[in-house]
Amino acid sequence: MNHFYLSLPAFLLFFGFLPLFSCHPGNHQNGQLVLVSQKEGSPFADYWYAGEAELNSYDMEQSRYGENRQGEAVMVFVTEDFSKSKQVKLDDPEEAGKDRVPILKLNSIRRFVTGIYDYSMMQSVFTPVDFKQFPHSLKTTTTSQDWCGHTFTQFNLQGNDYKVEERSYFESEGDKDFQLNAALLEDEIWNKIRLDPEGLVSENTNVIPSTLYARLLHQPLKPKAARLQIKKQESMSFLVLEYLHMDRSLTIGFEPNFPHKILTWTEQQDGQILSKGSLRKSIKSAYWKKHDNASAFLRDSLQIVW
Repeated sequence: MNHFYLSLPAFLLFFGFLPLFSCHPGNHQNGQLVLVSQKEGSPFADYWYAGEAELNSYDMEQSRYGENRQGEAVMVFVTEDFSKSKQVKLDDPEEAGKDRVPILKLNSIRRFVTGIYDYSMMQSVFTPVDFKQFPHSLKTTTTSQDWCGHTFTQFNLQGNDYKVEERSYFESEGDKDFQLNAALLEDEIWNKIRLDPEGLVSENTNVIPSTLYARLLHQPLKPKAARLQIKKQESMSFLVLEYLHMDRSLTIGFEPNFPHKILTWTEQQDGQILSKGSLRKSIKSAYWKKHDNASAFLRDSLQIVW
């Protein structure tokens, strides 16, 4: 397979890691502030509020145009201080007062080649750590780029609904703005596994399918009846999402014990594997401080080549 390679400055620019707009989780000198419910010294606080992100690389297989493509995925999990009203990362968390909501953010990147050209897809999911007070993710964004053009989807939680924006170069999809009843997002399941996998179990619930799936298969976004269950093995647990009225499922393998790292996934549609991945390497790093050319060698520690 032919890979394309980005220089470090191009890679950082592509994903918005600009020095002017650092993705450091808050300007507080100690990074993320700790929730009252997550006191200092707890395993959760020690892992997620230590001023580092968790970086994970995956071997990935993605189906596109009826063929399987070998690719690579990266998942970046990090806590940040978020604005409940503006739904953006706060520049000054200590001044935000009650508007401040600590969130677990997932940046998920997928890259693969189709013939002569390549795809780059990215999701950002912003899920409140205090999921009892905030049962729904506050925001998600999804972009897909290939040589034909690019598309963009954004969900913003407003009361009991999601405000959805879709932008696309396809005439049939065009520019759309609409609302959906707030339901579990397939895209937020990854974060909720990290926070409380047992809390996802449900025999009958509504789930809004993955925005990546919707883009690749040009499917409309709307809640679908589904069930979620956890199957446990000694070395790995599996979250199984099955839709009741369409042939689609997602199985995510994760560590049984905290911090519940994502180890594998398999996404199936109409009896075929749409995507699957397996963990290649996982490290903790304050990666937003490592944007100089001299830090390029650190990519080797994640075993990433794209």
